[in-house]
Amino acid sequence: MKCVVDASVAAKWFVQEDLRADAAQLFDQTVQRLAPDWIVQEVAHVAFKKWRDGEIGADQASAMVRSLPGFMTELYSSMDLVDRAFAIAMAIGHPVYDCLYVACAETTDATLVTADRQLCEAVAGTRFAPLIRHLSDFSP
Repeated sequence: MKCVVDASVAAKWFVQEDLRADAAQLFDQTVQRLAPDWIVQEVAHVAFKKWRDGEIGADQASAMVRSLPGFMTELYSSMDLVDRAFAIAMAIGHPVYDCLYVACAETTDATLVTADRQLCEAVAGTRFAPLIRHLSDFSP
């Protein structure tokens, strides 16, 4: 099974948050974990914010950034996805950086797994809705 994961899911692999056990399901041997390379910058930002807010230490924050690429089966060039992501963003009225994940799912014929309810709501009722599953509704 091919799954595109976004930063809202990947961050849960490293820190204790709601739905962490659900995120761990993505390590099932049958799941290929895909993402645009942009996920590294997004998870680095999450790590920085959690460190700044005193939720995690510097070592844990650094480990999140260093380890993430090794948890992914494949990363796709954001530059190759940005035109499609921009078109999707315009179609659904949602930020381009989130639509990079939608474009990646569409391009790779995968399911986007996200913990971002706003993204799920943005695609609801559109032709992109079948591409996306909220983490709480996902099982491999």
